[in-house]
Amino acid sequence: MNRAFAHTAQGSVLLPTRCGPIEYQEAGTGVPLLAVHGSGGGHDQGMAFAAGLASRGIRVIAMSRFGYLRTPMPPDASAAAQADAHVCLLDALGITQAAVMGGSAGAPSALQMAIRHPDRVAALVLLVPLTYKPPSLADSAPPMAPWLEGLMMRLIGSDFLFWSALHLARDQVIQVVLATPPELLQSASPQERARVEAMLENILPVSLRADGLRSDTAVGKHLAPSPLNSIRMPSEKP
Repeated sequence: MNRAFAHTAQGSVLLPTRCGPIEYQEAGTGVPLLAVHGSGGGHDQGMAFAAGLASRGIRVIAMSRFGYLRTPMPPDASAAAQADAHVCLLDALGITQAAVMGGSAGAPSALQMAIRHPDRVAALVLLVPLTYKPPSLADSAPPMAPWLEGLMMRLIGSDFLFWSALHLARDQVIQVVLATPPELLQSASPQERARVEAMLENILPVSLRADGLRSDTAVGKHLAPSPLNSIRMPSEKP
């Protein structure tokens, strides 16, 4: 746990913005890319996804969303409010426009940023996004039973309980927290399995990510269609 707490603080800065303090770290120089992490993440997860681009002329900016690590949870933690906070971070960094990459539960706010602030988004990349699904389409995974959801909410409030679950019920954690069928990992490459294992271990200390995880769970239950036709390149006219 000491190593886990030390890991969360590596390379990050808590930056005052007009939307409140936002934790971030960056690497590389060149075209700005805002890396918006998924469930159980933080600036460290965003950098783990995007750090490889830092050597390719990309300035990677990985932030911690509301309720993750040192970014506080505001009264309004909706995807729209998070999108506005992403813009606040760019403003504080003096960045007019950036590419935005939203992964998993980071996709709703990345998508809202493109809808609400199209002039600030040079490109939008969504990775395995948590987005609205029409009722006519089958679920990719069965909904979580209420008792299991209640158990998971207890687990994410305790570093010890979550650590225990990683060792005693790892498949269930993979299915619930990473929204990935555990059997898929059996056919994955060694590199991909190692990446998933590192992602799981780096959720600790979960106590510093619990508010964000609970918020992501709530947001995921009330996804609505987005006006995708309103997304346009900054140079395009409505």
